[in-house]
Amino acid sequence: MGSMGKIKKSSWDLYVEEALPKLESRRTFAPLRPMNVSIAGQEGARTNFDEDQYETYQGIQPWDRLASQIKLPQTFFQRLMDGLELTSKNEREEHEIISSNQEKQFRNLTLFAGNDFLGLSRHPTIAKAMAKAAMEQGTGPRGSPLICGYTNYHMALESILANLKKKEACLVFTSGFAANMALMAAIGSIVPVLTGRTRPTKEEKVAIFSDSLNHASIVDGLKLAEHQGGVELFVYKHCDMSHLDARLTVCKNKKKVVVTDSLFSMDGDIAPMVELAQLRKKHGFFWVVDDAHGTFVWGKNGGGLAEEFNCEYDVDICVGTLSKAASSLGGFIACSKIWKQWIQSKGRSFIYSTIAPIPLVAASYASVVVARKESWRRREIRNRMKEFHALTGIPVKSQIVSVIIGDIMEAIKVNQEFIQSGFYCVAVGPPAVPPNTARIRLTLTAVQTTEDIKRIAALVSKYVKFKVPSYNDSSRHISARL
Repeated sequence: MGSMGKIKKSSWDLYVEEALPKLESRRTFAPLRPMNVSIAGQEGARTNFDEDQYETYQGIQPWDRLASQIKLPQTFFQRLMDGLELTSKNEREEHEIISSNQEKQFRNLTLFAGNDFLGLSRHPTIAKAMAKAAMEQGTGPRGSPLICGYTNYHMALESILANLKKKEACLVFTSGFAANMALMAAIGSIVPVLTGRTRPTKEEKVAIFSDSLNHASIVDGLKLAEHQGGVELFVYKHCDMSHLDARLTVCKNKKKVVVTDSLFSMDGDIAPMVELAQLRKKHGFFWVVDDAHGTFVWGKNGGGLAEEFNCEYDVDICVGTLSKAASSLGGFIACSKIWKQWIQSKGRSFIYSTIAPIPLVAASYASVVVARKESWRRREIRNRMKEFHALTGIPVKSQIVSVIIGDIMEAIKVNQEFIQSGFYCVAVGPPAVPPNTARIRLTLTAVQTTEDIKRIAALVSKYVKFKVPSYNDSSRHISARL
C-alpha cells in the first residue's frame, strides 16, 4: 500500500496486536492467499495497472446522457399509473410477460432515483477495462479470498482504495452490506478473544455508540456483535453531538467506538464530521465512518466526506461501496494493516463469501481512476444542487433530496405524476423509513442537465407545497435520508 506517513498506531491497533497471537495459538488466524492469473495467449505477460493507460474526458460526453435515461416496460409503467405497485399478484403476472420477451412497448424516462451519482455506468474506459479483463482472464478463480480467489486484480483495487482513503490497507467485499456486517462482528469479537470468555463483564465490553439513523447494514451488524456478547450498544439521537457527548461522558467502559454514516441516504443530510473529530480528541474513541454515499462524490479527489472536511486522519476505519458512485459492485473497508488481518479472520461475511470476479474488479479499478481524474463530475453535482435549491427553495445538503409526503399511498400518487411527466422516481415508505414519513427520494447526478432540473423543479413546486424549514424545524418538511 502507499506510504501513509501521518498514520500513527492507535490503542486499538495494540488491542488487535494482542488478540492476533491468540488466534494464531488456536490455529484460527485466517491468512489471505494471493495469486496472479495468466493472460490468455500471452505466457509470462503481466497485467499492467498503470493509471496513465485509462483515458479520461473533460465535460459531459454523448454516452454520459445514456446513464440518465431508462426505458420502462409498458406493463410496469401501467401498473405504476394504476396504483398497483404494491400488489404482489400483478408483479407476478407482469414478470411472465416481460421475462418471455412478449413486451413490445417501452416508455423513455429520465432517471432521478439511482445512485450512479457520477454517471460512470456508460463510461467507455470502464467498459473497456472490464471487457479486456474478461477476454484475458475469464471470471478468474472462483473461491473465497482465503482459499483461491484473491488475485493481483483484487490487490491492485485494494491498494488504490487505501491510497484514496489515506489508510495503510484495504479489504474488498462482495457488497457494502457485507463489509459493515464483517466489521461490526470483528469489533464485537475483540474482547471475548482478549479475555478468553464468551461473556465478558459489562465494564470489559466494547461500548459502541451508533447514530439512530445509521444504515440497516450497520444496525444488523451491531445486532450480530451484541449476540456475540462482546459489546454494549448505545444509540444517540440523529447527528446530535450534545447527546453523544453526554453519553460518552457517563460511559465507564474503557473501549469506546462511534459509528456513523457520513451521508444519510434517506434524508440526504451529512454527519457533523468536524464536531465528531473534536469529540474523538476529547473522548479518545475509535471512529468508524460508513462513507457509502460520500465516496467519489465529495472531496477534492473523491476521497469522500472525511476528505471534504479535512479529517481523514481522524477516521480510524472507513467503509465504502463500489456499487454507487463507482457504478460497479462491491464494498470495502479501508483501515490499518493489522485491522485488515483481524477483519479477514473474524468477519464471517468476508470469510464465507466467494470473491468478486476479475472483470468486475477491473471495472472497479478503472472507476476509481476515472472518478478521481474527472473532477468536473463532482462540480456538476454541486451545480445541480445549487440549481435545485434556487428553483424550489428546498435546502439541498447533498446529492440526495427527500420530499416528505407522509402517507405511503399519497406518496405513490404524487410519484405517479413524476413518472407520467417523464421522470423515474420512487416513493419510499416503511420499513425503509419510519411510519408516516413516506417520501419521494430524488438523486442529483453529474449527467443530468440544467434543463432536467428546471423541468423536475417545476413539477415539484406544482404538486408539493413546501415550507422552507427553520433550523429548529428542519426535520418536519424537507429532509434527506438513507
